[in-house]
Amino acid sequence: MVLQNAPDYEIEVQIAPEFADLIDGARVADVARAVLHFEGWPTGTALAVVISGDPFIQALNRTYRQTDRPTDVLAFAAQEGADFVVADEEAGRYLGDVLISYDTALAQAAEQGHPVEEELNLLIIHGCLHLLGYDDEEPEARSRMWARQEEILRALANYLT
Repeated sequence: MVLQNAPDYEIEVQIAPEFADLIDGARVADVARAVLHFEGWPTGTALAVVISGDPFIQALNRTYRQTDRPTDVLAFAAQEGADFVVADEEAGRYLGDVLISYDTALAQAAEQGHPVEEELNLLIIHGCLHLLGYDDEEPEARSRMWARQEEILRALANYLT
């Protein structure tokens, strides 16, 4: 576990088979767990992180956002009724699903000149913040959300090795 004395969260991580050897699922869960902790969510809060490729993410983006292209991250809040992962009913408060395209994350990491793990951390944080109610559609909300992403990324540097 990344954080000492952090509440117990239920983080489900699903990684498409073609990326399973490239991604540390425990680290993905730790990043999501850290977001919930830093945002003060209670024990029993649950969410899922799904990492797949561009074709899967593009199909979801087309269906749910009417945008026929891949994107880096999608977040589907449970209260919106668009769950893709079935949570254990005993798991507590289920927030929803964060879906990430490894293909797009890899391309963006190359463009930014940093490791794909760093890009994945950012995308996990971004998606989790969306599930927690942050929005980036309007400039003021975007500034608030992106500032919080940066704070969490800096805090993670103290916990992840």
